[in-house]
Amino acid sequence: MIESTLRKDSEFIKNNLRLKTSPVAIKFLAEGEAFPEKTRRPFSALGKRIAICQAVTMARNYGWTVGLTKEDNICVPAAIVFGFSESQDPSASLSRLLTEINFSKNEECAGREAASMSRFGKGEAAGIVAAPCDRAVFDPDVIVIYGNPAQMMRLSQAWSYMTGERLSGHFGGKVECDQYMIAPHKTQKPQIVIPGNGERIFAMTQDDEMVFAMPAKFVPDLIQGLNEAGKAVGSRYPVPPFQFFQPEFPKAHKDMGKEIGVL
Repeated sequence: MIESTLRKDSEFIKNNLRLKTSPVAIKFLAEGEAFPEKTRRPFSALGKRIAICQAVTMARNYGWTVGLTKEDNICVPAAIVFGFSESQDPSASLSRLLTEINFSKNEECAGREAASMSRFGKGEAAGIVAAPCDRAVFDPDVIVIYGNPAQMMRLSQAWSYMTGERLSGHFGGKVECDQYMIAPHKTQKPQIVIPGNGERIFAMTQDDEMVFAMPAKFVPDLIQGLNEAGKAVGSRYPVPPFQFFQPEFPKAHKDMGKEIGVL
């Protein structure tokens, strides 16, 4: 995807949907692949290790290009699913953690949930880059868009208009970075995601925010869908309220209206 095209497409999506924050471009780096110029690495630039979801918040709110490797990340469940840990059995490690923090009633339930989550194998992604789409100087693998439920509705309409497919979701309320980063990349399908508990605590994701994530190659289709879906009935965001009706007022209003010649 050409840089100038990505910037133009990002501006269209942000303006069309009245987004509060920028769409985010995500790229997964292979071993030895360099970070883009001017990438901020949290461990060296800030002297801190952060959660992966915080990097997305920095990109969409601050306009930063943020790069992460194992040394930059402090989130244990994210380290497991992104292949940044030394665990010999990532699924078992995640299952044990979910059980110990009381997010599963037992390890059997935790194991089923862990097995259903999207993961990278060790070394499959040596680094992650997150940048606002309008400033990204790389070809992204995934585009991540935060918005409210009505904005998610428009994105869903755009996708189904172009493909005839309804969007799928995979909700667990935790470790959802796997769903909006890894899953679209692995499946080459868009996802609707409800951000998880840790992201709301550490990345400050708001109560009304959901995520639409998709492989970057589908951005032109998404834009065409936003332009066309529901055009005949005026579907857009903000959703226009229907006003072609006569309101009914309380009896006191009606009585006064008759008395003073309004009704």
